[in-house]
Amino acid sequence: MAYVMLAGSLPEDLDEQPYQFRRVLVTHVRANIQHSILVKKEITDRYFDDAHEKFGRLLSEQGYDSEAEKFQIQVLDMGNRFIGKKHPDTTTAMNDLAISYEILGKYADAEKLKIQVLDMRNSLLGEDHPDTICTMGSLAVTYSSLGKHADAEKLEIHVFNMRNRLLGEDHPDTITAMYNLAISYENLGKYANAEKLKIQVLDMRNRLLGEDPDTIWTMGSLAVTYSSLGKHADAEKLEIQVLKMRSRLFGKDNPDIITAMGNLAITYENLGKYTDAEKLKIQVLDMRNRLLGEDHPYTINAMENLAKTYHHLKKLKDAEKLEIQILDIRKRILGQGHLDTTKRVTLLTEIRSQTNTNTES
Repeated sequence: MAYVMLAGSLPEDLDEQPYQFRRVLVTHVRANIQHSILVKKEITDRYFDDAHEKFGRLLSEQGYDSEAEKFQIQVLDMGNRFIGKKHPDTTTAMNDLAISYEILGKYADAEKLKIQVLDMRNSLLGEDHPDTICTMGSLAVTYSSLGKHADAEKLEIHVFNMRNRLLGEDHPDTITAMYNLAISYENLGKYANAEKLKIQVLDMRNRLLGEDPDTIWTMGSLAVTYSSLGKHADAEKLEIQVLKMRSRLFGKDNPDIITAMGNLAITYENLGKYTDAEKLKIQVLDMRNRLLGEDHPYTINAMENLAKTYHHLKKLKDAEKLEIQILDIRKRILGQGHLDTTKRVTLLTEIRSQTNTNTES
């Protein structure tokens, strides 16, 4: 009964619900999954339906990536066993698992699965089917993660041309394909090409959508390109707009608002406005800590960013305190010999050396 209630509480598109609700619900989903596996394993088989996909996506979205991976492997095994490898739901399960692999940094595993999904969808649905084209775009993202930017660019150009031909230039999917191609250009260092495409995307989204989340996202992305081109003042103007618009549209704890604050802080830093950057980064860290917990990768990243700003401001004692916290977390999660752990040891040693030098002076 709990399983059915939880499944009914989640829509197909998770974004249709408030983020904070999903943040609360995931605790109950995790407990229910553990109960099903440890106590009543037959429940999992009995209720093989789209709820499994929802639960897997929820776990992945909320940062429980290892649990999502295990769950989605089970879903794929069950799909192969009960409905066959060629069933669309099995292909979807394979695709979801590939996405989890990607989140976990297992890009080679994700690539293998996505190539299989693309082959199956090409065979079953044809090249012009929306799911096939979507898979091509997803594989391009994986290629980028693997550093295969030229391969990604080829796929993105193909996807964009197909979207244009089948849907027209004003269709949302065509505009998304144009945006993704801009990202591929950016990964290849073709910043001027990326800038031109992103300006087109922003103009089209402004015209068709107005002050919509996708429009705001494009503004933030264009700001990143401006930064890459050294246009930091232009980036600052856009990012201030993005933060104001997101604050107006979403609740204060929305992840996109935190991202906007973090991006603006980095731009302040690029402009030498370290005090302004510090204020924003402290807010980002507080929100990450409260919403995600100390051990979440985003929280650790926020700690590292703030420590960097303290370093710029010569607040070496504050930087040292943060680096000690980061090092303790890295040791506990990754182990003593991990590259990220040893990197923090080096940084902490450098900060202590500078602190001692300043004290002696």
